[in-house]
Amino acid sequence: MQKIICIGHAAYDITLPMESYPIENTKVRIAPGVECGGGAAANAAYLLSKWGMDTSFIGMVGHDLYGDRIKKEFQMIGTNIDYLETSDSFHTSTSYILANLQNGSRTIIVSRDKNQYVKNRDFDFSPTGILVDGEEPEASLYLLKKYKECVSVIDAGNLKPGILKLCPYVKYLVCSKDFAEEYTNKKITLENMDTLLEIYQKLKDDFHNTIVITLGANGSFTFIDGVPTVVPTLNIEQPVDSTAAGDIFHGAFTYFICNGYSLYDTVLLSNIAGALSVMELGGKNSMPELEKVFEWKDRIYHERS
Repeated sequence: MQKIICIGHAAYDITLPMESYPIENTKVRIAPGVECGGGAAANAAYLLSKWGMDTSFIGMVGHDLYGDRIKKEFQMIGTNIDYLETSDSFHTSTSYILANLQNGSRTIIVSRDKNQYVKNRDFDFSPTGILVDGEEPEASLYLLKKYKECVSVIDAGNLKPGILKLCPYVKYLVCSKDFAEEYTNKKITLENMDTLLEIYQKLKDDFHNTIVITLGANGSFTFIDGVPTVVPTLNIEQPVDSTAAGDIFHGAFTYFICNGYSLYDTVLLSNIAGALSVMELGGKNSMPELEKVFEWKDRIYHERS
């Protein structure tokens, strides 16, 4: 079985369903929300475990209620948390997510201690794949250098020093549209492919790895066998909550690329997994079953044949 290491951010998510974005200095009554563990690498680790992969998570939580809940969730799904550190001087990160039910957007308010990182470097494993999110830059760099032959993926969601530090060391730089635009100081215009090509080439020239740029509801862009390609995704007409959609995409990408799928099928299936997730409220609640992802892939191929 493939052995995957996910390293980075663990948080506790409290998702609040809103009929519209709240107005300042008003009281809003809402339906019950959803609470669960979150964080980019942590969500990816949970998905990989859910899909049957031998997955370990490296990160940090506090010795508190939310930290205990995060660990319990991982244990229930089968994620190895031997390297999830617990600190008495660290409060588990908390994300308060306002999910706008009218359009599926979410606004996230994060409460997080600064400058607390995992200390352990005695990792007793030989991974097949590594997924990093840039939130544990030193430990991530150590692993990427030590296991440089294995498949490695970075979730480059935004332009942060930790992410930039790791980008040259991964085999797959899977970044958001926001990261790509901010890094290159260029805007993507889908009606003009030249903008995508220029941004892609800049990333390729600087980091020398396989580049995938996620475009939300417009799919993802990469090169397939030397041909610039926009890989499609599902059209979700009434999204509920986009929380963790990117995390789920990156977890799925790691699953498929580590299991030998072609780059095109890896991106297509990851697009589908991320798109399906926006139909449910909350991060872990919205993670699709692997079989459902394959069902939608078959539908797409059937419709195009």
